Amino acid sequence: MDTGAPSSDTHTDTAALEARWRATVTAAGAPADRDPAPYADRLLAAWGEPQRRYHTTAHLTAVLLHIDTLEQYAADPAAVQLAAWFHDAVYRPDRSENEERSAALAERALPELGVDAARTAEVARLVRLTVTHDPAPGDIDGEVLCDADLAVLAGEPQAYAAYAAAVRAEYGFVPDEAFRTGRAAVLRQLLDLPRLFRTPYGAAHWEAPARANLAAELASLQSHR
Repeated sequence: MDTGAPSSDTHTDTAALEARWRATVTAAGAPADRDPAPYADRLLAAWGEPQRRYHTTAHLTAVLLHIDTLEQYAADPAAVQLAAWFHDAVYRPDRSENEERSAALAERALPELGVDAARTAEVARLVRLTVTHDPAPGDIDGEVLCDADLAVLAGEPQAYAAYAAAVRAEYGFVPDEAFRTGRAAVLRQLLDLPRLFRTPYGAAHWEAPARANLAAELASLQSHR
């Protein structure tokens, strides 16, 4: 599910991201003789592509920071962190297979780095889970990744308004009426989930403001009809 998480107000420090990537790859079991730097360069270049307005390095940074907040709930924090790096690595706003292509990228890159097959498979599974943001009961790593990715929905009203504007900007090629129809469908799909957030922290801190923001945006879209 493409929620359009902008996080454009999050400062992006490329050097910090590169250092974080190196630490995460090491924690995931990559051997010391594999240089992770070229992979960081390629991923950051992908996240910085010009067609992006909210699936940017700022969004990546925000998701990683939210994972830090939720890390205590994860079974395999390194896999969740790697999934965050890959979850929007392939992104075209006019395509529907972005998550699948992003997962396939992880399946190619991680073995080259020396990450074992089981953890590689888990990373790819988590990336694919971001299509629906609906992890199965007991999927605690899925809960952490999905909560971190959806946390933008719980922003303060001004931040949420910036998020909604960034979503519209990324889909600037879509006519207004078609955009309102499609966006409304996404909002309803999210609101129809029994819970947006599955971790204890997310449920306590993000659920209520996220639902209020989504409902307000949906009402605004409907008022233009």
